[in-house]
Amino acid sequence: MDQMAIADRRQLRRKLTFWRVAVVLLLVAGCVAIYRFAFSAPTQSMRPHIARVEISGIIQDDTELLERLQKIADSDSAKGLIVSISSPGGTTYGGERIFKAIRAVAEKKPVVSDVRTLAASAGYMIATAGDTIIAGDTSITGSIGVIFQYPQVGPLLDKLGVSLQEIKSSPMKAEPSPFHEPPEEAKTMIRNMVMDSYGWFVDLVADRRKLPREDVLKLADGSIFTGRQAVAAKLIDTLGGEKEIRGYFETRNVAKDLPIVEWTAPSKRSPFGLFSLAGIVKLLGYDEFLPFDAPRQLGADKLFLDGLVSVWQVRDR
Repeated sequence: MDQMAIADRRQLRRKLTFWRVAVVLLLVAGCVAIYRFAFSAPTQSMRPHIARVEISGIIQDDTELLERLQKIADSDSAKGLIVSISSPGGTTYGGERIFKAIRAVAEKKPVVSDVRTLAASAGYMIATAGDTIIAGDTSITGSIGVIFQYPQVGPLLDKLGVSLQEIKSSPMKAEPSPFHEPPEEAKTMIRNMVMDSYGWFVDLVADRRKLPREDVLKLADGSIFTGRQAVAAKLIDTLGGEKEIRGYFETRNVAKDLPIVEWTAPSKRSPFGLFSLAGIVKLLGYDEFLPFDAPRQLGADKLFLDGLVSVWQVRDR
């Protein structure tokens, strides 16, 4: 092959390399543009809409959710907010922070609490933050109360022949302990904490539902209610779904034909999650077979909640 042919070949290779790189860059730019257009946060939307936020699972101190609620409060495009709740509850502090964030939204625009399958304990606490509460006939709600749980592994350690020695600065330090039966002073301390938070919860419900405290105390024994029972007890306002939700917004001068826009967490908006192994398995409907989902299915997420807990749990008898 002569020198001219070699030079032409090298020039052709350089051109091909250039165009290959250019095509890859264009594809990347196109994907980014599609992602930004199709999956951008609703805060970038200028069209009027009703925002919807879903709160599901165990309630904890969720900074991202609080920031999202603040953005909805500040958005001129969001004319109202629907808080859809499907939760058995969670930490009392987590529920308190979310409650206050929703009330901050309600100071600027109408808020509807949409009780789905279950909104109990801290889930109901959050629901009371709405200007009105709408639930299904068979939705589960209520369970007003606070609980503090701790395991006892002392008997197991005794069987294993393992002992734990401790030196404490004071008797109440690190009590109650999972390694020995707590003294009565420790039980009294925890009980006082639980009852103080319980009193705060009862007062909150009495204030938000405009009920006498004595009436709330009769309902606040941990009992759960269907939507129909909750209406009779005045824990919720209306039975229904989207039709009733839109009807309420209309009474607050929010157009009933406005689109409802989901304000989701950033991680849930990413299309790339669909191409992960977990995403594909869940897309096919086999997520219950994922080994790393086992702790969630077994309720292990409830075992590691920090602080006082307002959570409804089904117990085996």
